[in-house]
Amino acid sequence: MTRVDFYILPEDNRISPLNYTARLVEKAFRRGHQIYIHTLDATQTHQLSEELWQRPESFLAHGDDTASQHQAIQISHLGEPGQHGDVMVNLAGTIPSFFSRFQRVAEIVPGIPESRSQSRDNFRYYKERGYALKTHNI
Repeated sequence: MTRVDFYILPEDNRISPLNYTARLVEKAFRRGHQIYIHTLDATQTHQLSEELWQRPESFLAHGDDTASQHQAIQISHLGEPGQHGDVMVNLAGTIPSFFSRFQRVAEIVPGIPESRSQSRDNFRYYKERGYALKTHNI
């Protein structure tokens, strides 16, 4: 069964969701995971792509919606995870219908308190269906 981790960013908003996602993806990639990042829209896909290419000590090669071949790190807002089934990072807010095909799902909870209601709904959704949940205060 899919394990779901909620990464709760600080309320002072000193860590942006995109910056934290890049850090999390780098850590998972270095541990040998295949990662699919589900974004909200084309703008967020592009912004995250830029963030991954501009990591301070490294860059993380990845594919996006335009990539025609499988990449270890894939970003998309179109809901097409391709061959991915290892780790999904959800930045879209809502839970995609294909989440259960992944071994692990990382839900990034924004630091802005007003933006957290969707994350609370997601937590309830997973909990009511019996998924293994873990929270991490960042």
